[in-house]
Amino acid sequence: MADSASGTTDPSTPPLADLGVIGGSGLYALLDDVTEVPVQTPYGAPSDSLFIGEVAGRRVAFLPRHGRGHSLPPHRINYRANLWALRSVGVRQVLGPCAVGGLREEYGPGTLVVPDQFVDRTSSRVQTYYDGLPLPDGRLPEVVHVSMADPYCPDGRRAAVAAARGCAWEPVDGGTLVVIEGPRFSTRAESRWFAANGWSVVGMTGHPEAVLARELGLCYTSLALVTDLDAGVEAGEGVTHAEVLAVFARNVDRLRTVLFKALESLPGERDCVCSHALDGLETGLFGQ
Repeated sequence: MADSASGTTDPSTPPLADLGVIGGSGLYALLDDVTEVPVQTPYGAPSDSLFIGEVAGRRVAFLPRHGRGHSLPPHRINYRANLWALRSVGVRQVLGPCAVGGLREEYGPGTLVVPDQFVDRTSSRVQTYYDGLPLPDGRLPEVVHVSMADPYCPDGRRAAVAAARGCAWEPVDGGTLVVIEGPRFSTRAESRWFAANGWSVVGMTGHPEAVLARELGLCYTSLALVTDLDAGVEAGEGVTHAEVLAVFARNVDRLRTVLFKALESLPGERDCVCSHALDGLETGLFGQ
């Protein structure tokens, strides 16, 4: 069970949830019997409480990435606290839906991309647990280097792609998500450069979530919903905040359906690259 004072897991009690979703509150709004669970972590407060409910017989912890009032901009999210909070209640597999801009004309609004790579173009985010600095309780994490060659969980990606196809929403299977600092959108020159590199979509929140999940030995899968064509892809005034919100709102119901189907089909036992990411490493994070 989660310890609200420390964000640790008591191995003698069953986990509160084994699956997690980082996204907006609209993704769990239709669930019955959702329990709010405040969690504190050694890295400060997460974006919000965890909201734990049941999806197809499985316990799922939902975390509003930007807070329940969408008050946190992308560059001010406490990503380390968010992933730690999920792990502390037992979560081992995470789905991370996000809104993105399309970098190809064929990836217009309403396209669902399940990327297999990302590129980091952020500049100010803390993106590791292994920085050699002591935690408040005196533990000193080791400086270790975790492989990120394939940053997303292969089992999670298969589940997400199959779930979308089962909902008659053919996804883009693979591609590169480039993550920018935000909260501003790209200039035309930037988005043309991203497209020229062969990258698929651009967003503001996919990094460092995937990295931190891997450093904790968690599975992480991104589901990127295209809400607009980025500024350099088509002529016009460029993307607006209102446009992004409107397209996301029109697609949130079917995105929720895909997420729930994907959660239902995630494996009960893990044997993927994510689950073995910390094999042979002395991290100093978990009493090792």
